[in-house]
Amino acid sequence: MILGMSRSPRGRFVTFEGLDGCGKSTQLEKLAVVLRDLGISVVTTREPGGTATGEKIRNVLLDSSTSGLSPYAELALMFASRAQHIREVIQPALAAGSVVLCDRFTDSSEAYQGGGRKLGSEPVLDLHRVLCGNLQPDLTILMDSEVAASVERARRRNKAKVSENGGGQSDENRFEQESRAFFGRVRNAYLAIAEREPKRVAVVDARGAAEQTHTKILEIVRQNLKLSAKIA
Repeated sequence: MILGMSRSPRGRFVTFEGLDGCGKSTQLEKLAVVLRDLGISVVTTREPGGTATGEKIRNVLLDSSTSGLSPYAELALMFASRAQHIREVIQPALAAGSVVLCDRFTDSSEAYQGGGRKLGSEPVLDLHRVLCGNLQPDLTILMDSEVAASVERARRRNKAKVSENGGGQSDENRFEQESRAFFGRVRNAYLAIAEREPKRVAVVDARGAAEQTHTKILEIVRQNLKLSAKIA
């Protein structure tokens, strides 16, 4: 049972995971629109970030100028942001009976720091138990995609953001600068999580058109979440 949900049968925690550039944010917002049209209270949020403090940490973590950050410092900062996020946003929303749609959660740390940075799953899961009260999503949508295509899309997106800002604001390119081998490890770690927790993690092939992916996600949500309103 999710912490804070005992008083509200409608509160649900859904996370979106996958490589940068796989379309997570787009699909999260599409799902939010459908649920809100059904009259369901929805909170959308993201990690790292989601709070004023978390967004400051996000700037440090994703800015390419912090490329020398220690993997363990990176992991610690991720969890600092996450602990505040849970306390300030996620727990209150779940207690109020809302559906929380979160772009990344602890699975990202296990994939990127545990897999990509080669820290392993153990320190990630240990920190999750201690700092997050072992809070688990009801459902995780893992959007699986080709490494090269996803990373290239993410690089183009972030380059466009920097250009739009006139180059005067920090970018979010630090992870996209990693090697294909790094992202291969990240993808493998994600798939290992899905294999370990098949009841929670639903793998969606994100290589097709956005509308096709959206249809798949709606079906997964319909089958897995017991919501007061039915998704067509």
